[in-house]
Amino acid sequence: MTESKREASEELYSPAKRIGELLATEFKKDPHFYFFSPDETTSNKFDQVFATEKRAWGNLRCESWDLPESPDGRIIEMLSENVLFSIMTGHLANGEKAMMGSYEAFFPIITAQLLQQIKFIKQSKQVAWRKPMPAINLLSTSTCWRQDHNGFTHQSPALISTLLSIPSNLANCIFPIDDVAAAEAYDFMINSNDVVNLTTFDKNDRPRYIDSNFAKSEFENGGASIYQFISDDNPDFVFTACGDIVAHETIEAIKILHEDLPEIKIRFVYINSLSYRGIGTTENKLTKERFIELFTADKPILANFHGYPETLENILENYTERRRLRVHGFNEEGSTTTPFEMLRKNAASRYDLALDIAKVLKVDELVSKYETFLGQNHLHAKKYGTDMI
Repeated sequence: MTESKREASEELYSPAKRIGELLATEFKKDPHFYFFSPDETTSNKFDQVFATEKRAWGNLRCESWDLPESPDGRIIEMLSENVLFSIMTGHLANGEKAMMGSYEAFFPIITAQLLQQIKFIKQSKQVAWRKPMPAINLLSTSTCWRQDHNGFTHQSPALISTLLSIPSNLANCIFPIDDVAAAEAYDFMINSNDVVNLTTFDKNDRPRYIDSNFAKSEFENGGASIYQFISDDNPDFVFTACGDIVAHETIEAIKILHEDLPEIKIRFVYINSLSYRGIGTTENKLTKERFIELFTADKPILANFHGYPETLENILENYTERRRLRVHGFNEEGSTTTPFEMLRKNAASRYDLALDIAKVLKVDELVSKYETFLGQNHLHAKKYGTDMI
């Protein structure tokens, strides 16, 4: 299955809450499973875990307002990502599964430790008596695109770029488009061995685009799929996105262009996972032949990426020529601002994407229309603290 014909749902769902439910179930199934989090289990909306497990709390006094706590709790919270990661890797080395959740901006704190652990995995795979080690699974939310209150200090997708640059090919960066895809990503992570999985998703309520069968197929077909409900046959342009928030903006951009330029045809391809030099996971990368089937052999490609544009551009260059590519993403422009303004500041909003095409096609009236809206929303957000859409 490689085509999604499903329209976005009117109801909204939180990928993080869905992950929290799965973590709670994992605690029931596996008495050795541990979850690690700095102090953000509730903030990141994983708090369903407290329905089935307690936070480790030693012998300190518990207050009436405290969450469930116990000396032998398996939810480990400590405001030190470095310490938590060290404890978790020791647990994994014993053959027991675990996961760690954090704000996206704080995961880079463990970069040096993570790189050393990847070296350990690479070496251990060459030792016959070494048993496979459960994957290092990192759940990254409270992302750069939605830090409405914390601002620029909490906006950094840097760990994605780091993991995708390591030639050992032992890291997957996964980007579920909705809560259904997040559940499938969780299943992929919990059943992985000898690899690092960094899964990045929004914690806020979002549209649902796919069903579980399609979500599963995205891991089986090389990490990229056509979303037919928003795609035309024989496209003039191929739009692609990697990341839930930027995917939504890309889909909305296509709707705008379908209305304003009905004569042009657009295909939308979603990328749900990346690994070293490739689309897809470490063991199931998209082939160049399949890339041509999805992205065509020569049509312009407009991409919108959750992280730094150059990171995705460098991967796409392994499949096609740079001249075909126009890549948007996080350009290190941040602030405490509204969701749409955050996208506008980084030229990753629906109107920025539509503007790109209007400029390519030299449709001056649409260039003016889109630029005017972007300027108006900026002033509106500054004055009222809300977006116009």
